[in-house]
Amino acid sequence: MSNFHRKRSLPPLATLPAFEAAARHQSFSRAADELHLTHGAISRAVAQIEERLGVKLFVRRNRRVWLTAAGERLLKATSGALDGLDQAVEDIHRHDGTSPILTVSCEPSLAMRWLMPRLGDFRAENPDLNIDLRLEGGPVDLLADGCDVAIRRADYGISEHYITTRLWAEYAGPVCDPECWNTILVQDLSNARWLHTRTRPDAWDDWKRASGIEASPASEQYFDHFFFALQAAVNRLGTAIGPLPLVADDLAAGRLIAPHGMAPTGYDYVLITLDPPKRDPRIARFFEWLMTKARDMELAITSE
Repeated sequence: MSNFHRKRSLPPLATLPAFEAAARHQSFSRAADELHLTHGAISRAVAQIEERLGVKLFVRRNRRVWLTAAGERLLKATSGALDGLDQAVEDIHRHDGTSPILTVSCEPSLAMRWLMPRLGDFRAENPDLNIDLRLEGGPVDLLADGCDVAIRRADYGISEHYITTRLWAEYAGPVCDPECWNTILVQDLSNARWLHTRTRPDAWDDWKRASGIEASPASEQYFDHFFFALQAAVNRLGTAIGPLPLVADDLAAGRLIAPHGMAPTGYDYVLITLDPPKRDPRIARFFEWLMTKARDMELAITSE
C-alpha cells in the first residue's frame, strides 16, 4: 500500500518542468518565455501541484512571487530529477554500444563520391552493424539530430564539447578528362573552362596560391555543389578543382587526371563524436575501417 500511496501522491509529472522554471526564475513570465508557454499555462501547472500537495509553493505579492519553504524543497527535488533524466537520456545516446545501427552524418559530396561506394565493403566485413547514413553538412548537433558520429571537413568552428579525431589531410588540384587535356586543351590550363562551385568559391584561387602556378581561364561556369562540378569534369565539360577524396575513384579509374598534381589545402577531414571513438565498440570499428580506406586511397594515388 505504501508504494501505491506514494505514486498516487505525486503531482502530475507534466507540470513539473513548468514549476521548476517558475521556481528557478521566481517569475511566471520568465518561465513562460523559456518554455514557450503562456503565463496562464504556467500558473495552471503550479496550481495543479499545489492542489495535489495541499500546500502553497509560492507567495504572491505585488505581481511578484517568492518560494515558500515547501517550494524550496520541491525545487531541489525537481531540479535533481530533471537533471538526472537529462543525463540518462544523454548517456543512452552516448553509450548504446549494443545497438545494431550506427547513425553517421556525412557531407553530401563526400558521401556520394567516396563513402557510399565503400559502404558495401564495410557491411561485408561487419554484417552485424548497419550504417544509417544521413547526408548533411555544416555545423553538427549529434544529440539533437540523433547521430552517433559525423564526418566533416574541418573548415568551420566545431564545438569544444565534441571530440574531433583527424581522418586525413585534404589535397586538391585541377582535374579533367585525360583525352581532353591532351587534345583540346593541349596541356594548358589557360585553354580550359574552369568549373567553380558556390560552396567553395575560392577553390581555384586557393589552389593557385598553394601551387604557385599562375593561369587564367578561357571561360568559367558555376555550379551549386562540388558534386555537380566534378561530374561535369568527368563528362568533359571543363576543368574543376578536385579535392581528395572526392576524386580518388575517378583518378584511380582513369576517368580524370590531375595534370598539375595535388597541393595541400590546409584542411583536414575529421570524425566528430561525443566521446573518444574507442569508448563505443561500434564507433571504434567504423573509425578503424575509415582509416584503412583512407590509407588505401592515399596508396592508390601516390603509387601512380
